[in-house]
Amino acid sequence: MDDVDRKILAELQQDGRLTVTELAARVRLSVSPCHRRLRELERSGAISGYRAVVEPASVGLTFEALVFVSMRQEDRDTVAEFETALAGIPHVLEAERLFGEPDYLLRVATADLAAFQRLYDERLATLPGVQRLTSTLVMKHVVKDRPLPAERTGP
Repeated sequence: MDDVDRKILAELQQDGRLTVTELAARVRLSVSPCHRRLRELERSGAISGYRAVVEPASVGLTFEALVFVSMRQEDRDTVAEFETALAGIPHVLEAERLFGEPDYLLRVATADLAAFQRLYDERLATLPGVQRLTSTLVMKHVVKDRPLPAERTGP
């Protein structure tokens, strides 16, 4: 990946609806080489897809919480069952497996506190291997959906 590829990625992260012609102009390439590079970035997996970014409040999801999960057991089967079950809960927007304690960090969006409580009690607390859930409420997003930096740092 060179600087031109990084520029293409930066432009698409800002506006994924650019036409190839618009993208080529922004990165100062002709259309054909830009299109070839774009297809190669998609083929290699550097670009994993395109989607609309929807404001949660516009679809009634105005309550957001971060949930920390500590596992009772962390054998391979339990972890696989937990992660599979977690993937089936649409209100879990993000899930990260962490080193150390806690074991997972979840970002959850619901309509309100009552909906979060139901989700917490009926779905999250009953996931395989869960020992403890701790949650905190999101007051405000300071940095959200930031594009990846265009340049690398380090060697």
